[in-house]
Parts: sequence; structure tokens; C-alpha cells
Amino acid sequence: MTDWRPSASLEILAARAALLADLRAFFAKRGVMEVETPLLAQSTVTDPGIEPFKVCDGAEPAPRFLQTSPEYAMKRLLAAGAPDIYQMGKAFRSGESGRHHNPEFTMLEWYRLGWDHSALIREVAELVCGTLGVEGWQVWPYRRLFESQLNFDPLDSGISLSQLTDIAAAHVGPVPDQLGRDGLLDLLMSHCIEPAIRDWGVVFVTDFPVSQAALARHITVAGEAVAARFECYAGGHELANGYWEQVDVALLMAQFAADRESRAARGLPARDEDPRLLAAQDAGLPSCAGVALGVDRLLALQQGVESLAEVISFDWSRA
Repeated sequence: MTDWRPSASLEILAARAALLADLRAFFAKRGVMEVETPLLAQSTVTDPGIEPFKVCDGAEPAPRFLQTSPEYAMKRLLAAGAPDIYQMGKAFRSGESGRHHNPEFTMLEWYRLGWDHSALIREVAELVCGTLGVEGWQVWPYRRLFESQLNFDPLDSGISLSQLTDIAAAHVGPVPDQLGRDGLLDLLMSHCIEPAIRDWGVVFVTDFPVSQAALARHITVAGEAVAARFECYAGGHELANGYWEQVDVALLMAQFAADRESRAARGLPARDEDPRLLAAQDAGLPSCAGVALGVDRLLALQQGVESLAEVISFDWSRA
């Protein structure tokens, strides 16, 4: 057996250690407190696009879930009065294995009290550009990006699902029948937009459709309702996903209800929302912005390597 050896070189593992130290120094300088939250919890996300690992133990009355993100627990801390906080540690997502994915990965997530997503974009840009040694970054609204690269308005409700399917097929070939509107837009983003912006440096995409808001609040931009959300790309690879967080518990419950409907439509198992998160939101999540960033992807870009296996000590196939 030869796969006992690490998938990353010792030189890159040294660079990884240096990056982790640099990231902690970045937040220490800004007075952001490091926290730790449970990796195993009683609840998990309702997002139909994310599948968690379920851990069953005969000693426990119910299964627990490896966390796909520390988001829920960190928001509970904020609702309990915590200051600006960050966490850097492992997260887990089932079925996400490949050149740019590993089911076990390192996530950096942080929250800034009193900030909106625009303010947080500037801090993410400072961190990413500083790590990658690049100058300057761009901001593109989701709508403008699609108009410039694919010549149609993705927020135009007058474009039917059939018409959108034809647009996607014209650009990427035959598409699965079960894809809804957001699925088709995601397909165009991954197959057309991301390759197109590969040479653009650091790019922030903002003002997503409200149907893709996740836990972000809804705002109005140029007369159109959009999600107060951004994604950060570098070299055409998604590095971070951030929100001006939804603090209204009723609107959050409506989002969870939409997730349940989407899961049912896709034939996915039903999943209840986290009651402790809802209780924390009801108690009062302060106005804040938060972002999750993939540390492994950031390191891969910094080191100029093509796969996450090259920056992880033991990738999924060797773990």
C-alpha cells in the first residue's frame, strides 16, 4: 500500500501552517475574537443543495450531524451578546468530492456587527488580495454579469422556464429536465460565467436573485428585489459566500419553508429547521454581515496548484 503518504508536499504543508497563522493575525489585528463551536450537532441545514453527514450512535437517542458550516452556532453566540467573531476549522459536506472539493475541508467564517455586505466585501478583498499578492478587485452585480457574458437578464420574470432551458441548452448542450430556474442559472454560472472571469483577478458578484438569498436579507436595487449576498471569485474559482444577515425571524422561517418545498420537489429527504437557531433569532440576532471562505481553495490559489488534494495533508481518498 502506497497511499499512506500525504497528498500534499511538506513544502505546501509548511505554507499551509503559515497561512493559518497569517489569517489568525489578520483578525487579531482587527480585534475579532476567535471562537469554537460543535462539529457534531442535533440539527443541520435545510438548504436543498447541501447534504450533511449523519452520525448514528447507539448510545444516543437520535442521530447528530457533522456541521456543513459553523453558521448556526455562531449566530447563537451573536444573539447571546458575543462581539465580532471568527472561526477557522473543519466543515463537512457529503458527496462533494473532486478536484476542487473535499467532503472534509477547512472553513473560515466571520461576522461583523453593524456592517452590511458592502462593508464586508472590502474586508474580504483585503484578506484575499493580501494573501494572493494581487492588487485591485472588481464588483459585478449578478444581472450585469449575465447581460455582459450571455446577453440576457437573469432577473427578467418575463423569460419563461422553457425559454431559459433553451438558453442554457444553447450554451452548454442538453440539460437535465428536472432543473428549475435557479438550477439553470447555476448551470450557466458554473459552465459559462466562471470560465469567462478566470482572468479577471478577484471578482465579487453581488445582488443575487431573491430565490438564491439563502439566509441573506432582501433589498431593493434599481427597483428590483435582490438578495443582499455576494460571492468572491479568484481565478474563476468561488472562494467565499457572504450575506447581510437576515435578522427577521418570520422572514427566516419563510425561507426555511421555501427550502422544504424545494427539497420535496427534488425528492430529497425532509429536514426540519434548527429550533435553537430560530430561538436565538427570535431573542434578537443583531444586525450584522457574515461570510464563509474556503481556506483550502485560497491556499491552492496562493500556491498555484490545480487540486485541493495538493494542499490537504490527506485528501478524501487517503483519509
